[in-house]
Amino acid sequence: MEKKEVKEQLEFARESMGFTPEIMHLIGKEAPEWFKLYRASDKAMWEDTALSAKTKVLMALAVVAGRLCSDCVEMQMKSALAHGATKEEIIDTLGVVFVTSGAPGVNACKNAMKKLLK
Repeated sequence: MEKKEVKEQLEFARESMGFTPEIMHLIGKEAPEWFKLYRASDKAMWEDTALSAKTKVLMALAVVAGRLCSDCVEMQMKSALAHGATKEEIIDTLGVVFVTSGAPGVNACKNAMKKLLK
């Protein structure tokens, strides 16, 4: 992938999520051949299809929380807000996390929740 394509993808992420995850900068710089995977998945994730982008991001939030990735939770929560999710929708999503993943999944969300509720 050329530097121009990496730059375009980083800009697309920023516009779609409201920020650009640090990992995307690192992969774009150090492993641009893998960056093509981001482009395909990001386009599918952040555009309305049968499911709205907001719904897909809330689903992603639940998945990464269930996988106990607190950094991922923060990124998905920021993305959910950028896609128009309300605090109440995010909290409902975390309720689903609790039912499906238990306390460890919700615990992975605590730092992101502190930021959300400020």
